[in-house]
Amino acid sequence: MVDTSSIKEHMPVVGSDGGHVGTIDHLDGQRIKLTRTDPAAGGRHHFIHVDSIASVEGGQVRLNRTTDEAKDEWATA
Repeated sequence: MVDTSSIKEHMPVVGSDGGHVGTIDHLDGQRIKLTRTDPAAGGRHHFIHVDSIASVEGGQVRLNRTTDEAKDEWATA
């Protein structure tokens, strides 16, 4: 489990393949809420469970799934 205290607002979120998934809005319990203003968001907030995080380093959150897998799994509510 990743230490979520190192996750900060406006950090980029990338897939295991290095592709851009979104930008952190804030933590919402056990989920990351992504900004709706990010070009990848389509004007909607999306949520990713913290279990999807592989690491937080270099100023970004790296997921343990590819960009496409993360976008297929993200929730909008």
